Parts: sequence; C-alpha cells; structure tokens
Amino acid sequence: MTLLDRLEALFPGASGRSRKQWLAHGRVRVNGAVARRGDATIAVGDRVELGAPPPPAFPSALRRIYEDDDIVVIDKPAGLLTIATESERERTAYRVLAAYVAGQTRNDRARRLFIVHRLDRETSGLLVFAKSGAAKGALQAQFEARAVERRYVAVVEGRVREPEGTLRSRLRVDQSLRVRPTRRRDVGREAITHYRVLETRPTTTLLELSLTTGRRGQIRSQLAALGHPIAGDRDYGATTDPLRRVCLHATRLSFVGPSGRRATFDSPAPGAFARAR
Repeated sequence: MTLLDRLEALFPGASGRSRKQWLAHGRVRVNGAVARRGDATIAVGDRVELGAPPPPAFPSALRRIYEDDDIVVIDKPAGLLTIATESERERTAYRVLAAYVAGQTRNDRARRLFIVHRLDRETSGLLVFAKSGAAKGALQAQFEARAVERRYVAVVEGRVREPEGTLRSRLRVDQSLRVRPTRRRDVGREAITHYRVLETRPTTTLLELSLTTGRRGQIRSQLAALGHPIAGDRDYGATTDPLRRVCLHATRLSFVGPSGRRATFDSPAPGAFARAR
C-alpha cells in the first residue's frame, strides 16, 4: 500500500487534507526517517509514525529579542505598524507575530497573542507582547503604574542647549489627528519626558529620552514644541530627512516579568543614526 493508505488506516478519523498536511510539514516518519511523498510504497513491516509539528519559524520581518511561555519581546523596524488601522490591516507587527504564536500549542490548543503597548509606525525598537491574558494584565498594570522603564534615542534638528531637562505638558489630539501640547489644564492628558544630551553635532543633537508617562505621540510632539523636532519627522515640523525615516528608536524596556524578577532588554540605536549630523 501507499503511505497515504497506511496513514488512513492508522488514523481513520483524520481528513485527507490533514494527512497531506502532515506529510508537507514533515510530521510523518517511516522507519525513523521523515517521509513527504504520500504515493510512496510502504511494506507491511515498515514502521509509520506521526510526530509533533515542527516549531513555527519566527517572522523574518521582526527581530526576536526574547521569548518564553508568557511573553515575546521584539525589535520592530521603522515603517511597520504595531496593530492594524482602517487603511492597513495586513502588514502589522501584531498580525505576523500572532500567526507565529498561533503555531505554538498549549494543552493541544493554539496560543494567542495579546497587545501590551504600541510604537508609532515611524518608530523602531523594543515592543513586548503577552502570550496569555494573565501576562497581559500584569504588564499593563505596570505601564499604568509608571513602573516600566522606557528609554529612547532620537536625533533632533538643531543643537539642544541644556545638557538635560524635563518636558512637561498636556497633550491633546487636534483636528488633523496630530498630538499637540495644550496650555489648558482641563484638556488633554499629562505627559512627562526626561532628556539627556548624548552628543552635540554640527546641525543635530543625539538625545536619550526616558518616559514617565507613555502618551501617543508624546516624544515627537514635545520635542517639536521645544523647537527641536526629530529629524525626518515632517508631521511635526522637521525640515530635514537624512535617513528617510523618523530618527527615533526605543532602546530599553525594563519590567517585572511573570516570574517575579525584573527583566531588562536593550536594543542599540541604529548605526545609521551616526550619519544624521
């Protein structure tokens, strides 16, 4: 008989499509060797076994920093959305990572992926996703309590005079859907960013930024209001675009993991940032 015939005899409850997928995914072994051809002839004494599915391949569009049973930390490239919008539903970090996690199983059930926080499309760097509702809740509670350390590196236009400082404002969304500071105390949400000059260049400054709050568009809008928009950020008034991207990168993420121990992850700023001078 053929290998497909033997599989049908061994697993009568499985569909023909499932048996073909087992072969295509390398799950079928004949006498210990992987077999992929269903029309191969099988002798009566040959041993046919069905193994576990191979682990899914990590998405090539992302760089994995860390992964365990509860979380996955990635380095997101600039230009990729974190989650879907009305205009883009397919090409997002969440979608490609969710498909990867769904290929993993727990108690014979596909795993799910949960969003914890976001980065703008134009921002690269560290993102953490949860692989269970409990892990999501624990991480988001830390974000809300301002217990997560988040650092960024940005190249901004102009030379920032003060070596360090704190940006405090209230942010609101204007009619053009841009996030802007407002002086009204009854409008918007409080935003606090600490900055430190790492390098002063001829026409730009390299800054390290630490977030106390994590509002959408916080760093971009506050630096623009300071008079130093991020290089490449034309939406917030930048006049230069040396790298054809917004020069903002999430470089550190530190939180207490599900194990109860603090975990710190780092992603150096892209080497190209050195060229934005």
